[in-house]
Amino acid sequence: MRHHVIVIHRWTDRYADYAGYVDHTAHRVSYITTEQAARHLPVDQAAGLRLVDSTEDEKAVREAVDALTEQTGPPTRVVALQETDLDLAAQLRGELGLPGPGEEELRPLRDKLLMARRLDAAGVPVPATAEAGDHDAVAAFASEHGWPVLLKPRRGTASAGITRLDTPEQLTRYAFPSDTGMLVQPWMPDDVLHVDGVFTGAALGPWRASRYLNTCWEFTTGTALGSVEIDDPELLARIGEITGAATRALLSGPSVFHLELFASGSGELTVLEIGARPGGAEVPFVWRDVHGVDLMAAAFAHQTGAPDPTPPTLPRPGAVAGWLLVPPSVPPPCRVEEATVPEDGGAYARVVPETGALMRGGGYEHAGARFRFSGTSSAEVEAAIRRTAERTRLTSTPVDPGAPARLVVVGCGNPPYRRYALDSAAAHVETALVQPQDIDWQRPYVADRFRAADTADADDTTRAVASLLTGRPGPGAVLTWDETLLETTAEVARRLGLPHMSPRAVRGCRDKLTTRRVLTAAGVPSAGFRHVHGREEAVAAAEELGLPVVVKPRALAGSIGVTVAGGAEQVAHAYEQAVSSAFPGIDRLDGAIVEEYLRGPEISVDCAVSGGEVRVLNVAHKRLGFAPYFEEVGHLVRPWDDEPWADAVRAVLTAAHEALSIRTGITHTELRLTGSGPRIVEVNGRLGGDFIPLLGRLATGVDQIAAAADIALGRTPAPERTRDRCAEVRFLYPAQDAVVRSLDVDGAAALPGIERAVALAAPGSVLRLPPHGIVPRLAALVAVGDTPRECATALDRAQRAVRCAVDPLTQPDHPHPHHPHPAPEPLGGPDTAPRP
Repeated sequence: MRHHVIVIHRWTDRYADYAGYVDHTAHRVSYITTEQAARHLPVDQAAGLRLVDSTEDEKAVREAVDALTEQTGPPTRVVALQETDLDLAAQLRGELGLPGPGEEELRPLRDKLLMARRLDAAGVPVPATAEAGDHDAVAAFASEHGWPVLLKPRRGTASAGITRLDTPEQLTRYAFPSDTGMLVQPWMPDDVLHVDGVFTGAALGPWRASRYLNTCWEFTTGTALGSVEIDDPELLARIGEITGAATRALLSGPSVFHLELFASGSGELTVLEIGARPGGAEVPFVWRDVHGVDLMAAAFAHQTGAPDPTPPTLPRPGAVAGWLLVPPSVPPPCRVEEATVPEDGGAYARVVPETGALMRGGGYEHAGARFRFSGTSSAEVEAAIRRTAERTRLTSTPVDPGAPARLVVVGCGNPPYRRYALDSAAAHVETALVQPQDIDWQRPYVADRFRAADTADADDTTRAVASLLTGRPGPGAVLTWDETLLETTAEVARRLGLPHMSPRAVRGCRDKLTTRRVLTAAGVPSAGFRHVHGREEAVAAAEELGLPVVVKPRALAGSIGVTVAGGAEQVAHAYEQAVSSAFPGIDRLDGAIVEEYLRGPEISVDCAVSGGEVRVLNVAHKRLGFAPYFEEVGHLVRPWDDEPWADAVRAVLTAAHEALSIRTGITHTELRLTGSGPRIVEVNGRLGGDFIPLLGRLATGVDQIAAAADIALGRTPAPERTRDRCAEVRFLYPAQDAVVRSLDVDGAAALPGIERAVALAAPGSVLRLPPHGIVPRLAALVAVGDTPRECATALDRAQRAVRCAVDPLTQPDHPHPHHPHPAPEPLGGPDTAPRP
């Protein structure tokens, strides 16, 4: 049988190796996860992927199950390996009629009051336990068993929500949670042990017992938490006896388990609780690394009905493992100012937050610095753990959400194109800058908040961004609008725990081949395509798709190397053009893409994406010129809500963002309005270029840069349109390849209807027209009016007012067969530029 397995997954580290647990080619495997947790999943092999803000959002997870069912077919198995996700997975199995642990089977393992009663009935020692419905119930319990007492949720994990009450006065001040059932137990100052292993359904399989160094509850108050495996044979024998009794009393079938025990000073053992899942913290890692057994693989097999891969005994019985968690010096949310970690502490592996990282808490995985140890005895491992704990410190400062925020911009582009963006950002939030070169025109916007760094190097850029965020009480954020720096910035944000489009989503946008594959697989209207290597493959692909076709590089930007080809010879030439083109700061990827030519007007749509919700901010109609190339010679923003294609565009955009796993950030999507509906040309994970965000602000009042800053700060943007006007930019070009001698746009800037005129080429600039030049523009004219005609009229007047002198390149490096070389006047773009 070919299964469809839906996996609910939340870890951001490599806790589980699903590709090793199930053949993704023999079975369909889909994932419901978060943007951050998708990083280590085999999504390229997955049948489907749906992202949610949290796997604890039951409504979102259920909607994701419905979407995956529609896309891939009904699930035959539902898997969830993390304790907090077990309940919903059990509910889904029951509702869908699927095998695997159900709600009734799970109930005594999730409800700690019922668990204690079941164990007590089976003769397994447990602490006195009672329901804590109100103050009177707790007072009565304390009068019988004494103070202090512990109040804890009946259904909880990782010691969350546990409160110690030492006196009746503290009980009087305690406020019971309104939506959580509570229980009460006596405070027991005993050692706490944990036992991890596999129950076969009849008896214990491989298992290991460990002693906590400090307690899980103390960890929630800021104390380091360690664990060392026990090598005392006599104690292990008694632990094995009580563990066997407890697992037989509560586990109805094969299961991985995590059991916690109290060990009194006199040697008595008492069961605290048991979970039908792998232990948390570093337990799955040390079992895999030190003992050679993957507890996650066993749990996956139990939930899917596959054979349990666990060997009958541990392959390395003499090894002793341990682990350590060191929390930050102040409770989350906080920012790490400095991480002090011993190089010779004895850990064989460690995970330490970056300096400058934002720590929000949320389970052991995100609780601080993590270490793993191995040795030949408990004493050896414990000594290494204590040595490391004493010498490790995460010096941190609290983050006050209400304090002034700071936005670090990584690279800010050329002043003619991006000065308005930096100006807008600085007006919205305190702004800082990281770039390779020294600060220049940006100083009025960032003052001394600047660091020089190699922005192509994620390590160097992370250090620079962190240095601008540490030592401050307010929120921090990172943003770039530079296409070439998107991947670096996404990686910096991931390391520092800051909101940003994920590195994986950025790569999906940057690589146009990946974009096409993902959109096609998800059924999002796009273009037919082929990935080709060589002229012959390109020609064959064009004939298969139908001429004309578009030939383009897999990466690059600014439409560089993109050509329409209508015949075999043109396709072959276009292929050579695509693979030989270059754009500064962007690496070429192998081969080229030949794709279906989409007929119809082209638009670009800027969206704000927060929590997976896609909100359209701006629509621009694109002016194209220099056929057969795709030079963007202008853009027009005009009202569009009443267009017949408006709803279809919104639907396609939402589907494209979901398919590409884009849940955070500002995007710039290009579409063609074809006869069969809107179809995606490409999706970019950044602000639009060519003054398009400025046009949007002038026409609608919506500030995209402010929205981008809010999203980077983890805030939901609330852009409101305040007007419905038109705004247009027109770019001016020389009539042929030329050297600029002089350029004066002041006369154009002074004309009515012109918002600004911007010189783009300094004297001495060499401008080569497409396909050999990169955006060879002389100037940009921006007009605002109530109608497109008003904008066009103002731009025509302004174009005539520009004064420019150029010297033609009489012997250009490359001939331009499609563009003869007339006299350098008049100025302007080619007359092939269409108007909507």
